[in-house]
Amino acid sequence: MSKKITLSINGSRFDIDLEDGFATYMERELEEHFNVLGNNDVKILLQAYIKKNYEYFESKEKLEQLANKLN
Repeated sequence: MSKKITLSINGSRFDIDLEDGFATYMERELEEHFNVLGNNDVKILLQAYIKKNYEYFESKEKLEQLANKLN
């Protein structure tokens, strides 16, 4: 089953269909980074993208360190 999430960026509305479990996670994430009830500037989108990529980078570094310890 899927769920529709809507987000407005720079005056454009985007409807995204996601699976239920992932949709619940994404709703929390979007509420943390965006105004889910109103419009969001492109700058906000870029900031959220960079923040998430940095979190991914940190996780990847930690995973590589752990893998090196296990070897």
